[in-house]
Amino acid sequence: QVHLVESGGGLAQPGGSLRLSCAVSGSVFRINVMGWYRQAPGKERELVADIRKGGRTSYSDSMNGRFTISMDNAETTVYLQMNNLQPEDTGVYYCNVDVKTTTYGPRKIYWGQGTQVTVSS
Repeated sequence: QVHLVESGGGLAQPGGSLRLSCAVSGSVFRINVMGWYRQAPGKERELVADIRKGGRTSYSDSMNGRFTISMDNAETTVYLQMNNLQPEDTGVYYCNVDVKTTTYGPRKIYWGQGTQVTVSS
């Protein structure tokens, strides 16, 4: 079993910052990719950013350089630093990991429970 524990959501004013964290634990042989998705009210879930084993990152163009994804040295916790937040950033943010639980087993995808981010004055 793989567990994802998210934290760091909340209320921010426009122009403010928040930092999300997602800790991965459990029966993990290797983490291939960790990422953040968000789902705004009435919209589909979309990729925000992801980071691969070794540190290569990718971002959605719509983030306009305001968000930074990173991970700890153990590569088991992923962070999303969100700066200059805007009302359109409001939504539920989900952690997503692509892992292998055994040496020769298939890759599997796991989702966190989601954390609410609200940007409002």
